[in-house]
Amino acid sequence: MNMAVTYFRRYRMQIDLREGFAPPDESPPGYSFLPWSKNLLAAHAEAKFRSFRNELDANVFRCLGIADGCHRLMKEITRREQFVPEATWLVRYTDPKTGRVENAGTVQGIRTKADVGSIQNIGIVPAHRGNQLGGLIVQHALKGFELAGVRFVRLEVTVHNTAAIRLYQRLGFRILRTVYKSADVIQP
Repeated sequence: MNMAVTYFRRYRMQIDLREGFAPPDESPPGYSFLPWSKNLLAAHAEAKFRSFRNELDANVFRCLGIADGCHRLMKEITRREQFVPEATWLVRYTDPKTGRVENAGTVQGIRTKADVGSIQNIGIVPAHRGNQLGGLIVQHALKGFELAGVRFVRLEVTVHNTAAIRLYQRLGFRILRTVYKSADVIQP
């Protein structure tokens, strides 16, 4: 196996919260959205790992494909002075038949400038996709950024993730520019 540098094309997208955005809709049955709490750090890391481990972004950001890497990343994000707890959410699913609880998604927020926030690592576990959770978790994050006094919110998405791009555009995000992220990829 050889390593080769590959460049991934990504869109940097932004929404202006002053133009308004849709508040979060009601959660689907069995799902709840939990605001940030330190005691949920491991749950966020687990949801992040399960969301990204088999995805393209795990090639771009290697730590997303490793359980311990996701835990370290969550610690790193939440220790930053720029961390925005109000924009950090966990999606939890409780099976109505068995009562089994599962972490189904995660998102984190950081402030990059006084009035600019950045959404980090929107992840929905594959078994829970198709339930509008991605849109709902982004709406929760946007509301949290608004409460924290942020005016503009940015995110980055790999160009090949067309479903996510359509979702973000529906929510009011616009493409600012195309950026490239290099990553070492294992070649067969």
